Amino acid sequence: MNANVTNGAPDRGQSDVLDDLDEAAREARFDALQQRLPEIWRSIRKDDPRESVVVVPSMSIDRMAPSAGAMNQAMEERLLFLLLLLRQPRLRMVYVTSMPISDQIVEYYLSLLPGVIPSHARSRLSLVSVGDSSTAPLTDKLLARPRLLAHVASLIPDTARSHLIPYNSTWRERDLALVLGIPMYAADPRHFPLGTKTGCRRAFAEAGVTYPFGAEDLHSVDDVVTALLDLHAVRPAAGWAMVKLNEGVSGSGNALVDLRDLPAAGDLRAAVTDRVEAMQLESSRITLDTYLQRLAATGGIAEERIVGDEVRSPSVQMAVSPLGELEILSTHDQILGGPSGQVYLGARFPADPSYAATITQEAKAVGRVLADKGVLGRFALDFVVVRHGDAWEAHAIEINLRKGGTTHPFLTLQFLTDGRYLPDECRFRTPAGAERHLVATDHLKDDALKGLRVDDLFDLVARAGLHFDPSRQSGVVFHMISSITECGRVGMTAIGDTPASAQDVFDRAEAALLAEARDSLSPVLLAPSRAQ
Repeated sequence: MNANVTNGAPDRGQSDVLDDLDEAAREARFDALQQRLPEIWRSIRKDDPRESVVVVPSMSIDRMAPSAGAMNQAMEERLLFLLLLLRQPRLRMVYVTSMPISDQIVEYYLSLLPGVIPSHARSRLSLVSVGDSSTAPLTDKLLARPRLLAHVASLIPDTARSHLIPYNSTWRERDLALVLGIPMYAADPRHFPLGTKTGCRRAFAEAGVTYPFGAEDLHSVDDVVTALLDLHAVRPAAGWAMVKLNEGVSGSGNALVDLRDLPAAGDLRAAVTDRVEAMQLESSRITLDTYLQRLAATGGIAEERIVGDEVRSPSVQMAVSPLGELEILSTHDQILGGPSGQVYLGARFPADPSYAATITQEAKAVGRVLADKGVLGRFALDFVVVRHGDAWEAHAIEINLRKGGTTHPFLTLQFLTDGRYLPDECRFRTPAGAERHLVATDHLKDDALKGLRVDDLFDLVARAGLHFDPSRQSGVVFHMISSITECGRVGMTAIGDTPASAQDVFDRAEAALLAEARDSLSPVLLAPSRAQ
């Protein structure tokens, strides 16, 4: 069945399959499931009619203040680029969301498929929706509804040739894999600590890469103050420090502490305590009390804020296959915003060659540590690079054991062009040898956009020539489309053959979209009523 399926009322709090299993039994059963992944991986692209994937883009992460409604749905739809996998002529896909996906949005993605009849791809796609727009993670919604889970399981043609693709992996996604009886292509939840801010620093130390001076496993103001006093003693010239919650994402768990002009004498601890209690939170959606409660519950770190003549924030995407192979997938320059420039807004690909090779080598060292520990699937390593004169210096700052903001733009480019990133060249090339670059954002936001419907967006795409052109392998692909009317926000990936042309495609698309939106708000002159 390919229609959107809803099941509004939650059933029991857990699936019958897992009721009698304790944690050890669940882990053992999950290990057995995961042992099937290598064979499934080898069979991929062999035109097997039994092959399928189940996509559950659940945001099972600490988002500080979870989104509801259209934005929650848009974040789940951010992985719709995976529909491009349906170019494999026999692959079947089950895609699960909290609320139904608009048919127009599905058609938009299927129209991008190279060499595939969209109706044929649509017949192999099963869309399942829970009918629940609450802030609870999608996976929780599924696990609370055994009947809906049974329906999802019925759409899998052969569990021996299927696997689960989550956004990120926690015990929730592990349990979902157990209920469906299919392995999961993602990091084992037992590796979750490696992706926390504390775990990152420990992995960096093990890999022998450069990372900011600081301390980890902090749980109180007193812990943070002690760490900052140590930082001040070792780095007296450090003017700023970052406090980061272990499980914060996209910079929303960060806070900035001013260490400038601390007293040379007197009670230094009291002075630093005052600075911590006045620290600037990157997220405006929470209070300091809430932030400190999160710190107490999940822990965090404090480290020097790296400064220099110029500071940038690139990242490296990697993957460990089920066969144990470590691959460098891409490098990006992240576009950041927010009060102190810590919130992820978008990215440019590939990263500047001035430092792309350096961060790639550092990332490889960390990737090998993670692979040796058994980490599986896609993950990314974030850096701060700072220029001193003509030289760039790289500092590793974060490991994301999940898909992230750079995943969907890069894979969209890869799926549409059949190209690949060449780490030795720090370039992406198509099979014909042509370079491709992209500029992407999740945060094209303006109140005027609320005046547009999804229909209006697609009409503009057609009129303004913004659609991705497969003959030129350039253009724009939109994502997070369902949030445009309610939230005035949409995402897009602009593709060109040079950094300048990709930026030009991006700028023209942004200008056209905002102009269309603002024109839609122009006053309409109504004819006077003829009623007497």
